[in-house]
Amino acid sequence: MAGFFSKLKDKLTKTREGFVDKVEQIFSRTGKIDEELYEELEDILIQADVGVNTSLELVEKLRQAVKERKLSDPEMLREVMQEQIREILGEQSSLNFAPSGPTVYLIVGVNGVGKTTTIGKLAKNLQNQNKSVLLAAGDTFRAAAIDQLEIWGQRVGVDVIKQAEGADPAAVAFDAVKAAKSRKIDVLLIDTAGRLHNKINLMKELSKIKKVIEREIEGAPHEVLLVLDATTGQNALQQVKLFQEAADVTGIVLTKLDGTAKGGVILGIQNESQIPVKLIGVGETADDLKPFDPEEFAQALFARNEEG
Repeated sequence: MAGFFSKLKDKLTKTREGFVDKVEQIFSRTGKIDEELYEELEDILIQADVGVNTSLELVEKLRQAVKERKLSDPEMLREVMQEQIREILGEQSSLNFAPSGPTVYLIVGVNGVGKTTTIGKLAKNLQNQNKSVLLAAGDTFRAAAIDQLEIWGQRVGVDVIKQAEGADPAAVAFDAVKAAKSRKIDVLLIDTAGRLHNKINLMKELSKIKKVIEREIEGAPHEVLLVLDATTGQNALQQVKLFQEAADVTGIVLTKLDGTAKGGVILGIQNESQIPVKLIGVGETADDLKPFDPEEFAQALFARNEEG
């Protein structure tokens, strides 16, 4: 894992520069811990897309720690801040698997967040764990979504269950579950439409798909994974709220962490939604989609440039 830590540290450079480095500059520049320092810190956290509520909470916890530990040197706040961030990130949460029969993951998220790409990468990762995988093209709203999933299926050598554009997504899910059971597939990944112009339709559609799956496999879907694009920052928090209502999300996949200074949004997501981030994407290849390890993430975020 040392290799991935080094890679993660490298990939989080933009977030570190836009967030942690600025925080550390305040700590090293200011001679004392005062109200001005707290206000400046609050501004940086909000600008880093940590979220207003989480930013205020972090600063308040910092105040308490300063009082309790009788701290006077701002340089000592670096360690306290890292502790608090580690605390907010919570415990590592792994993907759930069915005790027997096919495991079913429903993949949700708005269009353009890298949902289909994430499905393809996840399929490859599962194959690397010696699991057989099947894909279902449940986003029947866009022909491009079906085509894109088929390209990924070919790339990783996995079959795709599909119907024509405009077909009932629940019917696709039904066919896919039947196929997964008859072929004794380990994991079925079901893509879903990402349109948000009508929340009621989205909720009805996802509810219908879930009912079909539940009827065929007890306890399924075993995960409802919400794919979020880290580069959207605060917008990601809004998407979490919406999909939480519509789909009973069980886990989050945060993509494109390598290309953004807005990686601080992961703190707001973990703190305000209480839905665990289960996977993070830090690059283009299938190997760049990894289980989220909060300890490792916090260390990589605060790693000094000279550290290996």
